[in-house]
Amino acid sequence: MENNIENKEMTAQQSLGIITEMINNSRRTILQNSAKHFLLWGILLTVTSLVIYELWHVTGSPIWNCAWFVMPALGFPIVRILDGKHSDVPQNEINKQLGLIWLTYCIFAVIISVIAMLAVPMNISLVIAVLLGFAECISGFLLKNWTITIGGLILGIGGAVATSLIYNEAQLLIFTLGGIILVVTGLIIKFQYK
Repeated sequence: MENNIENKEMTAQQSLGIITEMINNSRRTILQNSAKHFLLWGILLTVTSLVIYELWHVTGSPIWNCAWFVMPALGFPIVRILDGKHSDVPQNEINKQLGLIWLTYCIFAVIISVIAMLAVPMNISLVIAVLLGFAECISGFLLKNWTITIGGLILGIGGAVATSLIYNEAQLLIFTLGGIILVVTGLIIKFQYK
């Protein structure tokens, strides 16, 4: 009887080991796939912020901030194409949670931006920087990746401080820096998980 119990415990330990290995393999695959997402959104954020900055700077009109809505219109179709080519990315709880984190970020960013434009003036750059940094930081915790977590902390906290000290179109350069942080994060992940 003792021998039978030991076999069951061994089997339970082996099962736990297999499950842990599967989760780690899944996390690694998701991280490899995330690198291209960080690169894409980092490049889009950098280019969009520079274009809006230049247009606002030249014309003196903040109306160019409406061009931010072009970024997701371009980005989401590209994501669909990128994800369609890589069907090896596991669809599991981690992947679903990541999707929900970034969907929540998008919903908050769009709704708060519209409210700021139409009803309640606020420092939207500060709010978006904090939300973006928070979403990246939480993603890093979920994926157990310090590169992503630290990038999110720098982006969120650094962005909040910088947008409190900088005014007008110059705040857009904070998003340029944020885009660069996303690109660097994507490159580090890409080289970590080759």
